[in-house]
Amino acid sequence: MDEAVRDLFARYQDFFRRSLAGDFDEKEVAELYASEFIAASPAGVMAGKNDGTLVQAMVQGYAHYREIGTREMRMQGLRLSPIDDRHCVAHVSWIAIYARDNLPETAIGFEVHYLVQVRDGAAKVFGWVSGDEQALLRQHGII
Repeated sequence: MDEAVRDLFARYQDFFRRSLAGDFDEKEVAELYASEFIAASPAGVMAGKNDGTLVQAMVQGYAHYREIGTREMRMQGLRLSPIDDRHCVAHVSWIAIYARDNLPETAIGFEVHYLVQVRDGAAKVFGWVSGDEQALLRQHGII
């Protein structure tokens, strides 16, 4: 399971990097996420499907990231908490780099906790828990 999850997040980081550059691949979304997922943050809990709605939300999300000056998203660390032989929580530490004409380069670290399932040797995200991204961005003057 460890190798499959580490491979998933290496691909996830690469997908994020290319999507920030405007090279969004819809087919990769299906490979990263389970057919259905849940997400929790201070804004609430939502459930969704890995379909056109997710793709559209992600396209809009990456456009927003570019608009606020997101230059890079790098994984700093990955720690796994196994649940059973097919499921784990992947605690991923990220560092986001922001820069705009009116903003010096700013690095912000944060952590997201992903629920991951491994089936047929492939790991996919079926949920995540994150902190208050908007508050963190306001605190650092990004938004």
